This record gives sequence, structure tokens and C-alpha cells, in this order.
Amino acid sequence: MHATIRPMPGEPAGPALADAALPPRVRAILGQVRALAAGELGPPLEMALDALEAQLFEQAESARNSHEQAERLDALRQLRQHRAAFVPRFLGNLEASLATLRTTPPAVATAPGPGEATPALALIEDNELDRAIVLREVARRQVQRGGNELLLLAQRFAVLAARPAFDLEELPLGPHALCQCLGAAGEVLQLPLQAQLLLYRQVERHVMDRHGDFAQRLNALLDQAGVLPGLVYTPYRPARASAAPRRAPPAAGVPRHRPMTGWHGQARGAAWGRVLAGLAASAMPAPAGAPQPGPSSADTDGTAGSQEAAREQEGTAEAFAAMRQLLSARRHAATGDGVPAAAHGGPQVLPAQVVNQVLGSLQSLPLARARGQRRRTMEDVREATLARLRAEHGPGVTLPQEQEDAFELLSILYREIDRQVRRDAPAQDLLERLQVPVARAALQDQAFFVAERHPARELLNTVAESGAAWLGEEDADPQLVQRLEQVVQRVVEAFDGDPAVFELANQEVQEQQRAALRKAEVSERRQVEAARGRDRLAGAKHQADAAIRASLAGRKLPQFAQALLNQAWADVLTLTALRHGEDSPEWQERIAATTRIAEVTCDPGAAPDPALGAQIETALRQVGYHDEEAGAIARRLSRSADDEVTSKTELTARLKARARLGEEAAQRREPLPPRSAAEQACYDQVRVLPFGTWFEFAINQQGAVRRQRLSWYSPVTDNALFVNSRGQKLGEQSLDSLGRMMAAGQARIVTEERGRLVDRAWHATLRVLRGLAGRPAPETKGAGA
Repeated sequence: MHATIRPMPGEPAGPALADAALPPRVRAILGQVRALAAGELGPPLEMALDALEAQLFEQAESARNSHEQAERLDALRQLRQHRAAFVPRFLGNLEASLATLRTTPPAVATAPGPGEATPALALIEDNELDRAIVLREVARRQVQRGGNELLLLAQRFAVLAARPAFDLEELPLGPHALCQCLGAAGEVLQLPLQAQLLLYRQVERHVMDRHGDFAQRLNALLDQAGVLPGLVYTPYRPARASAAPRRAPPAAGVPRHRPMTGWHGQARGAAWGRVLAGLAASAMPAPAGAPQPGPSSADTDGTAGSQEAAREQEGTAEAFAAMRQLLSARRHAATGDGVPAAAHGGPQVLPAQVVNQVLGSLQSLPLARARGQRRRTMEDVREATLARLRAEHGPGVTLPQEQEDAFELLSILYREIDRQVRRDAPAQDLLERLQVPVARAALQDQAFFVAERHPARELLNTVAESGAAWLGEEDADPQLVQRLEQVVQRVVEAFDGDPAVFELANQEVQEQQRAALRKAEVSERRQVEAARGRDRLAGAKHQADAAIRASLAGRKLPQFAQALLNQAWADVLTLTALRHGEDSPEWQERIAATTRIAEVTCDPGAAPDPALGAQIETALRQVGYHDEEAGAIARRLSRSADDEVTSKTELTARLKARARLGEEAAQRREPLPPRSAAEQACYDQVRVLPFGTWFEFAINQQGAVRRQRLSWYSPVTDNALFVNSRGQKLGEQSLDSLGRMMAAGQARIVTEERGRLVDRAWHATLRVLRGLAGRPAPETKGAGA
């Protein structure tokens, strides 16, 4: 074994991304990946160090002897002395792995030759082995939990590296890569072995257990950066010879938007600013006085990072200005002037800081509402703010025009959210309490309306979705509602302009959602396994019936023998097909016995076959028939002896009382009329949907819908399994009936663009703005739900 070189805290972690020999676009994308990793992993790493420090102190307090206590205190001292270098070293190792993405890995060192000196063994190598084992186990557990997101990352990083897909053990920023960075960064702390292992456990708890969310956000980032956009993982299913070929291209008019497959609370958010892409350029000329996007500052800054930040700010300003143009066009259409009437006559416009202070005082007031009184709206918040400003600074005071526009956008957005939340849901009260903090966040940061993920908007979406109209009574999660009440109360009490308050609130809610998600996945997995078992049982049952018909070859059996063959012996064939398959020697043996049964029972002069009777009796016992029943049936089917023990009437009654194997799964559906062209197009579409696709089903004529998740379907039998947001089974139906319901408008696919409630409300807000401004909305046919 080679000696381990321990890096000193001051040494660089590896090559920097800015100096890497990469194409400019790849380097820019990897820079975004690095920034996301720093934001997602940095705070949890600090939390892990805090937890390790507390754990070492507790162990020192409860030590059984002075020697053990001294070890723990020494480890605690080392941790406090060197912890400042841990997170930078960890992130530096990640950056080095990204910088060397296209570098050929060094060759594995070979064993020393005969003339070479063998490195001396040292105790440190045993410690290294223990550490490597623990890190490997941590990575292995996370890979097992990673699912499809890791497979998608392997494909996308392969595009950036210009190579075939990464193995999961080599995947940049995958569980194994993070564990390697952890092992290297842990050397900076210079802790003893036991303390290092405690560090690994704390990092697993605070960082690695969140890797699934991190991978999901990485995929969203790379998807929007144009790295394999729209990539979806679909398991390979080998085509059967008898199966009809699938139609590759979807029919005209079929939605091409990507379906939503994530669980509620885990769906990717739609970039609001992207919805407004090109709006300012393609819109009609703005009226006089309408806001215009400011000049870009990117051209005056020389550094790449500053240019990137300037471009982001410029994009935010342009998107917000485009929305303000819509509002201005609306006012122009209503009053003939693009400026509000209150703006004439030289009103007094106060600074934004004064408005924020007044909103802060409103936020601190308790929210009281008399019985029967309507809920407070965002318009009421604006009016209360303006009234207090005029009471303190004079009647001529007005809000800055940007804040007036922001309030108007928030009012429309809140109205659209309110339409999609149940009236009796606890979320209504929580949304009302969040009005002032959300208004303050939106007024001070225009990115609330255009950013990919804004913390205030994320919390708003989570609260709203807890009471969404598409949820049934069985979908409600009381634990999540209780956690949301606590989080919203803390936001109302603590928010004073710092977006970190919303970030911490989101993290707390996400922990609750992850716990619920794990339960839902376990429940769904059980339902899927049961559905697959029923599907295999139905296939085996059909296979057994086909084998009996083939063995009879058109011969007519006595009525009672035919009943025994179609019921009792069919159970034997079904179980054999399930356990061994149609190519096994056991199946061939059962087919030969079936042919012999047909020969014996069809020919009145056939000689009895005791060996056949023994074989039948043994087989029937294996499928659960009692000895007496198995013997009576065997004697009837083999004519080995006259059955004087059990009469036909008694045996028939026993068979009718007995549940047949696969009887429920193999029930034949009533034939339906041929599908129309629209029904066929929808049927072809659902047959290629990924597992986990969400549907909305109409439940009444007023337009109310319920969401159900297509957890699994069989391309052979057409059976489809649907569960709710908690993984509980809602029912099964055929893909054929699902396609007919889609064609009739009774079911529709939920797409990622409109999957989250706040995103649906945002699209509705833009439709309202365009309609009020008299501008046509873009074509959205086939956009899904």
C-alpha cells in the first residue's frame, strides 16, 4: 500500500475552474454548477460541524475515565482550531473535480517490481481502511436512494465531459464524489479516527441525506442550460414478439410538454422570467410613460463573474419591465393614459425604505377578523399601507410607481392562488398571514417575479399546495399543516428584509416533506409490486387457458371432466407458469400431463392411468387443495379407480366455494367500440408515458378535478395503477379507458410547466394581464394542466 499524504490546511485543493482547459460554454455551465453546489452544500456542512462539536463535548462530559475524556477534548480543540478550512477545502475539491472533467484520470498504480522497494506498512493504513469502508457505505446508501435523478446526471455530465455516460461511482457531484471530497477535506481537521468517523456520520445526516434534492436541482439547472433538455428516464422494456409495434411519433395535436413525475413538493419550478422571454421585443410599443428596461452594465465590467451577475440583473429588470408594460397598457386602455390618475398634480413619492418600514409595522400587528368578515386581500394591504403613509406624511403621499405595479401583480397572483385553494383549507389562513411578508419580499426584490426559485415564492407555493383544490380528503397531511403553521408564524415574527428567513423556513418544511415522501414512496412501491403480481398472475392464467385449449385440440370432454380441467388443473398450470416459466422442464411436464388427461377422459375405452393420478394429486396439493379433494379430482381425471368417496355434486359444491387462482386478475373486460382518431392518439400517448406521471381527473361538471399519479402500467395487459399524493391506492383502470377519458376532456396530463400551484397561478396572472391589456396570449394548445 502507498503511504498517505496528508494535505496541510493552507495547501490548494486542486486546479481552479477558471484555469481549466474547457470550452467557454462548458466552463460557464460548470461555474453555475459550482455556485449551486456552494449554496446547497455549504450551510449543511457548517451544521454538520456544529453537530460534531456538540457531540464531542457531550462525549467528553460523559466519558468513563480521564483518558477518554482527554481524547475527546483534544479532538474538540482540533476541530475548533481547523474547522474554518474544512468547508473551503471541501468545495475546493468539488471545483477541482469539475475543472478536470475532461482530463483523463491517472492510471492505477501497479504493484512494485522485483527491484523496487516495497513501502513500509504503518498503522495509519488500517485507519484509512476503516475510513474508506465507512465512506463507501455512506455513498452506497445514497446511490440506492438516488433513483432516476442520478442516472439523468450521469448522462448530462457525460455531455459536458464529451464522453460516454458516467458510472455512478465516477459521477461528478454524485454520492461517491462527495464522499471522496469529504475524506480529503476531513484531513484538514487533523482529527483522530473515532472523531473522523463521527464527522462522516454527521455529514451523512446533514448533507448526504439531502443529496436527492441536490441532484434534482442540478438536473433542473443543466436542463435550463440546454444540456439534454427534456431528458426523461424510461426503463427498457424488451418488446414481445406478439405485441403490436408502438407508434413512435405522436399524433398531431397531442401535448408535447414534459409530464410532471415528481411528488408534490418535489416538482421542479417553472422559471417565471422564461415565460416572459421575448415579450418586450414582440409586444406592441409601450405607451408614453411606460417603464423601459435600463441599460446593461455587463459591457462595462471586465470580469466574467461580474458580467454574468450583470446579465442576470439585466434579465430580471427586462422581465419585470415587460410586466409593467402590460400593466401600463392596461391602464392606457382603461383611461387613455399610461399613468395612474393619482400620479397627476405632482404627488409626494416616498422612498422605498419608508414604505418597507410601514409594512413592517403592519406585519407586527395581530391578524384579527370578526366572524363572518371576509378575508384580507393584497389590495387591503396596499390600502392600509397607503393610509398609514398619508397619516404620517400628508394626504398627497403616493407609492413609487414600481411598488404600485408590484402590488398590482401580487393582487392578481393572490386572486389566482385563492381560486385554486379550497375555501375550508387551513392554507387559506396561512396565506393571509403571509401577505405582508411576501409583499415586503416582492417590493424589495424584483426577482420574486422572475427568478427560477425565489425563497418567498417557494414557501408560498408549499402553503398553497397543502390546501390545493385538486387534493382529496385522504390526501391531507395534518403533520405538514402543523409544521407550516409553525413556520409561517416564525416568518411573520422574524422577517425584516433578510431572504434567509424564508430559506430556513423552506428547509424546515422540506425536511417534513422528505419524511412524508419516503412514506409515500414505500406505500407506492408496495402497491406497484402487488399490481405487478396481479398482472403476472393474469398473464399466467391466460397462458394456462391457452395450453388447455391447445391440448384438447378440439376434442369434447365430458362436462364434469371439462369443469375439473378448467378449474382445478388450470390452477396447477397457472402456478407452474408463475414459478418456472413456459420454457422450464416443469412446464413441459405439466403440458404432457394435460395432453394425457385429455386422452384418458375423452376416450371411454381408455385404460386407467394410476401414475397420472398420482402426478395430478401431487400437483393439486402444491396449489393448496386438501388431500381428500386432490385425491377425488385426480381419480376423476385419470380414471385410476372408481370414486365412491366423493360424489359429483359434493365435489362441484367444493369447487364453487373455492377461490380460483387468478380468477379476479383474469376477468375479461367488456368489448368496447373502436377508438376514434382522437382516442387513438391519446391511447398511443399514454402507452409511452413515464411511470409517475400525474393526471387530473374531472369529478363534476363544475370543473373540479382530483390529481392521481400513474404509478405503473402494463404494456401487455393495459392495466394501470393510480395512487394519491400519499402513495395510497386509488384504483386501477385500463389504458384504453384512460385514453378515451383524455379525448373526452375528463382527464389530462399535468405538465412540469403547470405542475405547481404557484406556477399555474402565474400563468393565469399573465393571461389576465394580456387580456386586460388587449394583447393576444401566446398559443398554449396542448400545454396540459
